[in-house]
Formats: sequence, C-alpha cells, structure tokens
Amino acid sequence: MRILVLGHTGYLGTHVVEGLRALPGALVLGGGRGPTADHTVDLATVTAPELAKILATAAPDTVVNCAGATGGDPVTLAEVNARGPAVLCAALREAVPGARLVHLGSAAEYGPGVPNVRVTESAATRPLAPYGATKLAGTVAVTTSGLDAVVLRVGNPVGPGAPPTGLPGRIAGLLRTAGQDPDAVLPLGDLSAYRDFVDVRDVARAVARAATAPGPLPPVLNIGAGRAVPVRELVRGLAAKAGFRGRIEENALGAGARGGTGAVGSAHVLGSVRSADVSWQCSDITAAEAALGWRPVHTLDDALTALWGSGREGSAGRGEAGDRTP
Repeated sequence: MRILVLGHTGYLGTHVVEGLRALPGALVLGGGRGPTADHTVDLATVTAPELAKILATAAPDTVVNCAGATGGDPVTLAEVNARGPAVLCAALREAVPGARLVHLGSAAEYGPGVPNVRVTESAATRPLAPYGATKLAGTVAVTTSGLDAVVLRVGNPVGPGAPPTGLPGRIAGLLRTAGQDPDAVLPLGDLSAYRDFVDVRDVARAVARAATAPGPLPPVLNIGAGRAVPVRELVRGLAAKAGFRGRIEENALGAGARGGTGAVGSAHVLGSVRSADVSWQCSDITAAEAALGWRPVHTLDDALTALWGSGREGSAGRGEAGDRTP
C-alpha cells in the first residue's frame, strides 16, 4: 500500500508517519514544503492541475492530510485549512479518484458545547473563530467531494513532542523555564475551561485504522478521549511531572507584566485562536469505535508523562504543529 502523508513533518504528521510505517507492506511518502519531502507540496498555494501531476507521480492508494494552520491571520488560516483541502479534493478526482482520503479536522468546528454532553458527529457546527470556521470549510470540501474520504475530527492533542504553539507545549515550556525555583510564579489566565485531551499517539492509531479500513467509512468521525477535563487538571498534572515548586496564579490578568520576582511567562498563556471562549468541549467517540474498532488506549497522565519526558530527551520541538505545517 502506498500512502502519501501531507504535512508529514508537523506535530500530528510526525506521529502519523511513524504509525503508518509500522503497517506491514506500507510505503509511506511525505508531502510538504520542507527539504525532507518526497513530493514538494504547499496546499496554500498549489493549483489543482499542479497537484494532480504530483499525485499521478506518487500514485498513492491513500492520502492522509495532516497539513493545517493553527495560528496566523484569517487569510493564512483560510489558505491552508479551507483552500488546501478543496484543491486536494479536486486534484484527487483528476489524478487518483480511487484513492482514499483521510483528512484531519478539528473539534473546534463544533463551537461551544453543552456542559456534561458529549457532542456527536451529527451535532450542529457553530465555530466562533476563524480557526474553527476554516477547518469546517475544509471538512465540507472533503465530505462533499464524492471521494472515498473520511474526516477525523480531532480533539485537543497532547503527548510527546507537543510544540509551543499549543497549550500543553506552552505550559511545558514555562515549567522548564521555571525549573526548581521555589519562588517561581506562573501567572496564567482562566483554567476552568473543559477540554477533551487526546494522546497524539492515539490519534495516529486512528489514522492508521482509517487508512486501512475496508469499505466506505462515515464522512466524519470524532477522535478524542471522550472525557472532558478542566485545563487546570492538565496544568497541575504537568507541574507535578516537572517537580514544580513555585506558585500557579490563575486568572492573574496582567501578572506577566508586573515584573515581580520569579514571574514566568504571561497571563495570556491560554490565548488561542482555537479557544474563542468555548468553556466546554467533549466528543462522543462511539462512531469511531464502531467504524474503526478504535478507542484511545492512553490516559491523560500517560500523555503528560510522555510530553515531559520528550522534552528531557531534547525532542520537544520536533514537528511544529499547525502554523503552516510543512
């Protein structure tokens, strides 16, 4: 089986490639903007005819699209998250219409959730920010393409190699800066929001299942832990892994600017184009279990242990996530 992974050096893409290469008989090719790519592809700028020629040369049985932007202005987000999947679908229809497409979407497409309710794939989509809106546009392009395609709506990925562009990686970076200083202060924002944190290795397992599952798949499948936890739990869990001896100041608006002794980072560490005042987010993963035989096997504690350990090994920066994933 020939599998082309677009965005193969990004945070998710790196783990996806590793999982796919473990499949018997799989030849995994990388597509992206970086020098290690087998096929040079920039979904923000490539035209459908150009991409069709690349796909015809690669001749993939499956294409996995991990490319995406999580940061930047609305134009950048739209170019990669909305235009990119539309161009990819057009090129696939022309060059390899029989190939399966596995596209990574985002739970941010749903928008605000209802406390204590897991959202299903049939729920209304009401994104509140450009990130979720552009990811939703990409999902629509894929699900209406007529291709053998599935969108995996991923929750909040966490685990080894988490980059500083996401919340877990940013918190880990602040904790590394603070070290063992008992006078260190982490001035953070509101940590009361609930999120569905899923181990990135479980995401990679879901992609492998989707890439190899027989027959047509549902158009959209939620990939998460199926459990919402307060962001506060993630922060405290990472602090425990780090042996942090200082103080965490929650809702410390402006604390990062006070310049007090031991202050680390910024009170706006939770600011994210993916958050947009969504206080509750949790996915129902029943459909993924039925269609793929998949359930997460890693706990949040597993993910935090692996995240902290990956930084000690010097690999925390591998696979930059999202920001124009190469």
